[in-house]
Order: sequence, then structure tokens, then C-alpha cells
Amino acid sequence: MNKLAKLKYLPNNFEIIEEGDHVICAVSGKKIPLENLNYWNIDEQEAYFSYLEASIKKEKNTK
Repeated sequence: MNKLAKLKYLPNNFEIIEEGDHVICAVSGKKIPLENLNYWNIDEQEAYFSYLEASIKKEKNTK
């Protein structure tokens, strides 16, 4: 499968709204396989490829 999933990001988990095998990083645009998804923002409802992208986003939001 090579389909974009739609997710609802929750505090320690996510709910699959529309089946797929990956999401897109909100900062870098990289594909994130669902089995590798570890970083997301509940308020923004967006995913991040790694802690680097998550920290970049957090820094942008604090300025």
C-alpha cells in the first residue's frame, strides 16, 4: 500500500480516520510510515518525522 492515512492525534496514541500506510511531516514534507510515527502535536493535529522537526516547529511557535 502507498496511501496517505488520515489520523486524529491523541495524547499517547492516534486514531486512524482513513486507512493508509503513511502521513506527511508538517515541517519537512517527508513521508512517515505509520509504524515509525513517534512525534506529533495534538493541538496542531500534525505529525513530525523526528524530534528535530518537532523541535523546529516548537521553536517557531515560541517566537
